[in-house]
Amino acid sequence: MENKKKDIRALTKKQLQEFFVEHGDKSFRGSQVYEWLWSKGAHDFDEMTNISKQTRAMLAENFVINHIRVDQMQRSSDGTIKNAVKLHDNLTVESVLIPTPTRTTACVSSQVGCSLDCQFCATARLKRMRNLNPDEIYDQVVAIDNESRLYFDRPLSNIVFMGMGEPLMNYNNVMKAVEKITSDEGLGMSAKRITISTSGVPKMIKKLADDEAKIKLAVSLHAATDEVRTRIMPFNETFPLEDLREALEYWYSKTKSRITYEYIVWKDVNDTRKDAMALVRFCKFVPCKVNLIEYNPIDDGDFQQASSQATAMYQQLLEQNGITVTVRRSRGKDIDAACGQLANKSAS
Repeated sequence: MENKKKDIRALTKKQLQEFFVEHGDKSFRGSQVYEWLWSKGAHDFDEMTNISKQTRAMLAENFVINHIRVDQMQRSSDGTIKNAVKLHDNLTVESVLIPTPTRTTACVSSQVGCSLDCQFCATARLKRMRNLNPDEIYDQVVAIDNESRLYFDRPLSNIVFMGMGEPLMNYNNVMKAVEKITSDEGLGMSAKRITISTSGVPKMIKKLADDEAKIKLAVSLHAATDEVRTRIMPFNETFPLEDLREALEYWYSKTKSRITYEYIVWKDVNDTRKDAMALVRFCKFVPCKVNLIEYNPIDDGDFQQASSQATAMYQQLLEQNGITVTVRRSRGKDIDAACGQLANKSAS
């Protein structure tokens, strides 16, 4: 019987209003329920106190609220929080709260596992089991917003889609979640505070531009020659740098929003001056900034952080060429919450 019940948050506000009219009630009842589901984050129909018990029972007969549950929460010595989030079908994803003195950022997942095959990422070792629904993405943000208020006494300020999965491979659900997060009937956050980080899916970057998404775009680049990038990110063979570059030029022509390149420098992989100059050249195509990210090992040691001299060389060459660059120290390493480390160790 349970399986025949619909996930109520898959319905639009209009569909909810129509449901109530069909059941002999007023359409505004649908608006009330919608508010409980999204703005107020109700987990249970019985929480909907301005609706009669009879109506709540009728909702429970027809629908379920497939809410996430924070199954395990870990706190890092630097304040970072990692949530192991249990989904309604018992699959698990991870999301992270990253605090700094001026902001708190939610790093959220968009897929269970990942469909790409980046050699240096722990999530890539999990097969992609399914896409997350918009409400499951939304719920991760709500949970982190609550933690931010509880532990840091301030609301969530930023969201990055840099958790498990490739967000552009779950485009429709990610954009529906963004719509809910930014809506006044949802969390009312500014789209400018949301960054979608992609490994580089050219067709979907163009779609993002065509859909006039107001979000920011980050690209996990890590190499600016096809030879090196295909070695560490094999899907680059399908989506080569020339196609990516063209898509990014298109994005900028449409949005006038500068791009962030995420870039890790590894020992004996991309730590030469030639590699750095290739990045400088790639950065010339559209206005951008570069985040040089500290690498977080994922057990087997195939990839190792390059020397500080190599990182300094990158920084110097980029700055000499007028490119904004930031060296990012990783947060939450001691709880495997840093970039590339999310792999459901809690589920094993």
